[in-house]
Amino acid sequence: MDDLAKRLREEFDRYSPGGKLPSSRALVERFRVSPVTVSRALAQLAAEGLVVTRPGTGAFRAQPRTTPASVGDTSWQEVSLSADATAEAVPRTVDASGVLVSLAAQPSGVIEFNGGYLHASLQPERAMAAALARAGRRPGAWSRPPVDGMAELREWFARGIGGAVGAADVLITSGGQSALTTALRALAPPGARVLVESPTYPGMLAIARAAGLRPVPVPVDSGGVKPRLLAEAFRATGARVFVCQPLFQNPTGAVLAPERRGEVLRIAREAGAFVVEDDFARRLVHEDAGPLPRPLAADDPDGVVVHVCSLTKATSPSFRVSALAARGPVLERLRAIQVVDTFFVPGPMQEAALELVGSPAWPRHLRSVAAELKNRRDTMTAALRLHLPELAVPHIPSGGYHLWLRLPDGTDEAALVAAALRAGVAVTPGRPYFCAEPPAAHLRLSFAGVAGTAEITEGVRRLRAACDEVL
Repeated sequence: MDDLAKRLREEFDRYSPGGKLPSSRALVERFRVSPVTVSRALAQLAAEGLVVTRPGTGAFRAQPRTTPASVGDTSWQEVSLSADATAEAVPRTVDASGVLVSLAAQPSGVIEFNGGYLHASLQPERAMAAALARAGRRPGAWSRPPVDGMAELREWFARGIGGAVGAADVLITSGGQSALTTALRALAPPGARVLVESPTYPGMLAIARAAGLRPVPVPVDSGGVKPRLLAEAFRATGARVFVCQPLFQNPTGAVLAPERRGEVLRIAREAGAFVVEDDFARRLVHEDAGPLPRPLAADDPDGVVVHVCSLTKATSPSFRVSALAARGPVLERLRAIQVVDTFFVPGPMQEAALELVGSPAWPRHLRSVAAELKNRRDTMTAALRLHLPELAVPHIPSGGYHLWLRLPDGTDEAALVAAALRAGVAVTPGRPYFCAEPPAAHLRLSFAGVAGTAEITEGVRRLRAACDEVL
């Protein structure tokens, strides 16, 4: 799309202002691209003010602006936005840079090792399209759904969690990020400290800081969070919330060790604290993983765990259907915040989720993803060992979609990330995964957002060139 938009821009002098551009069909034939690519390129040019599209008529070169747009003076906003910056106030500046690394569109030709979602070739596009089409025809699909979510979908998520969690304990939410936001707002007041794994998902750190919370790091190793340090952090801070990813943790890929599971729940219970369990990668298990441990929520009779899970990672970034599960009085607070923020998740999306997970295509898709992720993981691991043996890979995960690399001591992480992009490969820096000073420089490399194993091999080769420049 970017290439086509660029080529059309270069030809604009051929058309006078108001002049008609070639038809979409002519552009498809001339540039040998799909109608979707043409449509998106024209939409991009329209957003830039270069093209005007008229339904049923075509696309035309826009008339030049006769008067410059008013610049205005927005400097007053600096005072307004910092008006509560007293000594007691908690900074509410929102830093989305750690999230945007995985969401920003890369230039054409760049291999994306920084993605956070499955490549289009791994997404169940046909199954999702069929599910959405069927959902749209269901009686009542376009009516207002229950604010807690459709009963059948809540029951499906509850079965996936297991234990004593029932449908009445589940709220349907719009994506895992939204569910985490609701959980943190419900469980901790502005200014409170919240314990987080270190390193951890930058999006969660951004949520906490935007809510005025103070993240406190608790180190993890290959067996997950260290219980002794968790207990010490609760005692030192008085925190009442701990956010963790016990299964295929982002970014380390660690799985909470069996002997630590009960310890984590006991420590939190004794501290009078909640554990927010972000179970984001359960459906991204690799083919060779073996049986998975149950969610922490399944072994929690006392309502310590607030569980978050989603369909998004295993389907598509636009299939934003997820669940919050909790037991006890906290559920009412979660429900109230959910209703105030979003009212409800659109009915057609909930219906489509039910159609998808109830279809024969769903288990086939999960098996296919499990096999492909293992293949990609093994390809990236082998390529790194061959071409970049100086980059340490402390843990090879059996689930998730990325590897966590420790760089040699003294490496300028930012310089390496910039050099990699110049070499044609986008990688994720490790710094945003730490809420305090990191112990070393790191990179996170995703193998799920690329087209296939050949692209993985080429991406590692390009990363080798970047390392030769920086290291």
